Amino acid sequence: MTNETIKKGHPKALYTLFATEMWERFSYYGMRALLTLYLTAELANGGFGLNREESLTLYAIFTGLVYLTPILGGWVADNFLGKRKTVYIGGLVMAVGQSLLAASAFLSSSLDAETRLFIFNFGLGVLIIGNGFFKPNISTIVGDFYDDNDPRKDSAFNIFYMGINLGAILGPFIAGALGENVSWGYGYLAASIGMIVGVLWLKMREHSLEQKGLPPNSPEDKFVLDGKDWRDIVIYSIALVLTTLLIIFIWGLLPDNVTSIITYVGFAVGIIGLGYVIFKGTNGSSEWSRMIVILVLAFFNIAFWAGFEQAGGTMNLFAKENTDRLIFGWDVPATWFQNVNPIAILIFAPIFSVMWLKLDAMKFNPRTPIKFAIGLFLGAFAFWIMTQASNAAEGGTLVSPWWLVVVYVVLTLGELMLSPIGLSMITKLAPKKLVSVVMGLWMASFAAGNYLAGMLESILHKYDFQLYPFITMLMLGSGICLVVLSPFLNKAMKGIH
Repeated sequence: MTNETIKKGHPKALYTLFATEMWERFSYYGMRALLTLYLTAELANGGFGLNREESLTLYAIFTGLVYLTPILGGWVADNFLGKRKTVYIGGLVMAVGQSLLAASAFLSSSLDAETRLFIFNFGLGVLIIGNGFFKPNISTIVGDFYDDNDPRKDSAFNIFYMGINLGAILGPFIAGALGENVSWGYGYLAASIGMIVGVLWLKMREHSLEQKGLPPNSPEDKFVLDGKDWRDIVIYSIALVLTTLLIIFIWGLLPDNVTSIITYVGFAVGIIGLGYVIFKGTNGSSEWSRMIVILVLAFFNIAFWAGFEQAGGTMNLFAKENTDRLIFGWDVPATWFQNVNPIAILIFAPIFSVMWLKLDAMKFNPRTPIKFAIGLFLGAFAFWIMTQASNAAEGGTLVSPWWLVVVYVVLTLGELMLSPIGLSMITKLAPKKLVSVVMGLWMASFAAGNYLAGMLESILHKYDFQLYPFITMLMLGSGICLVVLSPFLNKAMKGIH
């Protein structure tokens, strides 16, 4: 890559996608900051009155499925609609999902508990499917603007990641504070409005995407979606919401043993189907070699996110129950601790973005597996600190908020070694006609990590293991294994850095 190419900077589309993703993450993280607090809040305070284990289980299922459905969304984009239409559909559907959550809160005094819970679950289901259509495709559109070995690519994904985290700041700050201090419903309504703003922004700036992400077989002179495309977007969006409603209704009528069987069978069919699509779409020794690297790194990605996603679960409850949040006589909302991570991202992501370009120019830029290993080591250090905080809080002692602040900052440094690099890696290593599907596979590793994050506490309790020390050792061991495997993975990447 020439110096001239580097000096050209980034295309305008990057900043269009940056802002669109920012509003989507505002919507998601605003909702996520409220989820466990809303579920555990007493009925008299507009919540559902669930206990800690019940709320963490629901959190695990939701956050796991949120990252699993991108496999479907990636496949639909690659084979039928194109990435751009699929992103619009996902955004509109998620706005409906957030509105349903708001309705479950606003109607708390006028609906019976069963009906209200149905509306809440319906909203979560709609959010899950909408996220699946949105999430993998906006990331792969970013990758479409760069060649595989373009040194700007990792830099671009760091900038894109800043958009994600700017939204992650604004979401808990605005929607979280509204939900926690005014009304749960206003928090979720703010999240819905944020998603609508994101869709409108993309529509206004769509011309900057050039011809990236258009539907298959689009004419050469087409740059924006036309009336027929928007008709399809509206039809698909309505169909997805109604299909989710039907599934939630039928699911509620089935016995528990039947739903368990369907869940396991569905999971198996999904894995087999994904494997078949990848098998049919991957050709030649180089593509298969690179696909193996993706699968190995996806496995280690699970270990990191099983720890990191404690942020919305046990660490969110730790902020609420075990942290001294009184500052100058004002009780800081527990949801605001969720802002430490994205604020740290905004501080450190530009530094990392420049750092990768400088290291590349000096021929010292670490290969992707080593970056992942460093991220896992930083995660292990963060949870060693969290272990000390948990020990200090035993017996009901309220600990300093600086414990959580330091943990979130260290985790953020680990995240920057994995997450934007992982997004960039998929666009480099995946077969060109399978990029969105493989991005969905990558999101599935987040799904497994998120699900494990919510379930770990109850699983480890049965074996008398403490949560935070276990995560410390899990990340440390995973990082060591990845360092050992890195020479083999570097060779398998077939020239891709």
